This record gives sequence, structure tokens and C-alpha cells, in this order.
Amino acid sequence: MVAQARLSDSGSASGRVSEVFRAFLLLGLTAFGGPIAHLGHFRDAFVRQRGWLDEAQFAQLLAVCQLLPGPASSQMGFAIGLLRAGWAGALAAFLAFTLPSALLLFALARWAPRLDHVVGAAAIHGLKLVAVVVVGHAVFGMARQLAPDGSRRVIALGIALLVLATGSAWVQLLAIVVGAGLGQLVCRGTRISVPAALPVRVGQGVAVCALVLFAVLLTVALILPVVTHPGPTDLAAAFYRAGSLVFGGGHVVLPLLQQQLVAPGWLDADAFLAGYGAAQAVPGPMFSLAAYLGAAIPVDGAPAASAAIAVLSLFLPGFLLLLGVLPYWTRILQRPRAAMAIAGVNAAVVGLLAAAWIDPVCRQGLRGIVDVVIVLVGALFVARMQRAAPWVVLWCVTARLAVVALSP
Repeated sequence: MVAQARLSDSGSASGRVSEVFRAFLLLGLTAFGGPIAHLGHFRDAFVRQRGWLDEAQFAQLLAVCQLLPGPASSQMGFAIGLLRAGWAGALAAFLAFTLPSALLLFALARWAPRLDHVVGAAAIHGLKLVAVVVVGHAVFGMARQLAPDGSRRVIALGIALLVLATGSAWVQLLAIVVGAGLGQLVCRGTRISVPAALPVRVGQGVAVCALVLFAVLLTVALILPVVTHPGPTDLAAAFYRAGSLVFGGGHVVLPLLQQQLVAPGWLDADAFLAGYGAAQAVPGPMFSLAAYLGAAIPVDGAPAASAAIAVLSLFLPGFLLLLGVLPYWTRILQRPRAAMAIAGVNAAVVGLLAAAWIDPVCRQGLRGIVDVVIVLVGALFVARMQRAAPWVVLWCVTARLAVVALSP
């Protein structure tokens, strides 16, 4: 009730947009762990700490973002900003969450040779340990809320094992579909809490316009011929095609981008892989990789403009689809079979998050007993402090730099 009351008047005060911007800027600077892990960061920030959403509202937004093409975590952030402070809040959430990683990747594309490799590698390693701490905490919190009974825990466990066994990014979409199907089989009688007062700030007319615009832009992007030397329109079309056709977000977009950029010769494979490696080391959405790739394909000799075109074109289709579906989502949830499917999808998301925590978060982050000790201390910060994220970042990075400095 408190969360709903706070949501109902969001946007009525002038400070709301700045409040949204500050909250998402902190996440844009500290949210490591990849696209699935970001959902855990969001739950911790906006359900547990700030109370902007209750568990039912968060679960429903999560479900619609998981089921649509596009970057699920960025769509989730866009929706939270929209509910909290209207259109300006949605834009503030997107900019604040995306700009830190986009600027870092743009800078890496332009000035990577100047970085100190030893110190930089140590700092990046410390940031990976931040993800181990925060995502691990999120896994257990979401499991209690979204998989509270035996049937949903079985779904979550099965999905986690499926993802870990295959190691394929494409299996994330399959996991969501399987979760929805299993939910209708084993979650019979399960009722999910449907937020009757979810303040969707999108009218049906706007929703229809968003869906039409999405379809028109995709049609134009698909019929444009592939050229050897891209102009701004060609670059925008390539990134829009990738953003429109990717299910699962994050790493799933990589083969699509490779097909759009490397295959026609706009970018060589080494540069593409360098951008992929850089994207693993920064917080924020994986789709910010577009800033690196756009800067590496400077249309008309303007890398900053190319990076901006690439970022906006990659994110836009997912946001248009979200705006088109969101006004109808609560009505869809009133159907019993939809409720069972969503219960299964939510359990599948727990499995996806658990799998992401094990691999790549823990696998890439933990290299020895020293890292385990650093993570355990960080976990104590999370358990004992109300707003622990900045302190966890400071601790993990400083500890890893100290280890390197003291090494013979």
C-alpha cells in the first residue's frame, strides 16, 4: 500500500525527475554482472531500499520486459522511471543508467592504448567481485519472492541447470518460453498478485502509435540495401535491425551485431571482439557496446555522432515495444492461464539469475582464496548496511589494488 501510494503521486513534485536520475546514475556506475543480474540490482534498489515498487508490481514489469525483444534491464529501468516520474522520468532513467557505460566504452574506443594495463586490470577485477557480492544477494532475495513453493523452485533449478549446461546466450529465450509452459503445467491454482493500481503513464493511442512506428522503422531498416561505406542512415538501420530482432537482450545481441557490422566489412573482427571484451568490464547495460562500435565506425569522420546514433538506434525498438504493450499488460494478467504462465516465467528468471551468478559472475570474478575473502567481507557490508553498494565498490576495488601493490 505504501509503494502504491508513493507511486500514485509520482511526478507531481518537481524533485521526482532528479530523484530518478540520481538513483539510476548510481546504478549506472555500480551495476555490474550483466543484463540478467541488473534485474537483481533493480529489485534491491527500488523494492527493498526505496519502496518505489512493491513485489507484485516489480514482478509484472519484469515479466513483460523479459518477454519482449530488446534489452530487458534497460526496458525495466525505462518503465520504472516512467511510473515514478512520467516521460521525463523514463528519459532520466535511460540516460542515467546508460551514459556511464556508454561514455566509458566510447573513451576506451578512442584512448585505450593510453591505459595502464596492470592497474586497470586490478580495478576491473575488483569490479567483478562487486558483481559477485551484489548479484549473490539478489539471487537469494528474488528466490524467496518469485519461487516461494516447491514447484517454482523446481522450475528455477531446472532453468539454471539448462543455462549452465548449454552455455548458449540463445537459451535465455528458450528458458523464458519453457518457464511459461511449465508454469501452466505445475502452477495450477497459483495466483499472482496483480497490481490493480499500477499507474501506467501511457495511453492506448500512444501505445498504438509506438507499435506502428516500431513496425515502420523496422520495415525501412530491413529493405535498405547493404552498402560498403555506411552513412548515418545505414548505421542507424543496422543497429535498429539488431535491437528489433534480439530476444533475451545482452549477450544475445552480439551475433546479430557481428552479422550487421563485420559481415559487410564495416568493422574488422578484431575490433569487434575488443569492444566485446571492453563491455564486460563496465557497469550498466550490455547494449552500451553500441557506443564502442559506433565510435569504431566513424561516419563522416565524427566518432561521437556515430556512437550516439548507434546507441539510440539499438535501444529504440525495445522501448517502442514496451510502450506499445504496457497499457494492456494488467488486463492480460487477469486471465488465469496468463497468471500461471507468468508464475513460471518469474521462476525461470530466478534460474537465469542464479546461472548468471555462477557463470560468468563467479567464474570470471573468483580466482582464489583472496577473492573469496574479499567477497565475504563485501557480503557483510550488504547484510549490515542500508545503502551498501558504494562501499562494496570501494572495498572490492581498493582491496584488489592493494593485493597487486603488495604482490612481489
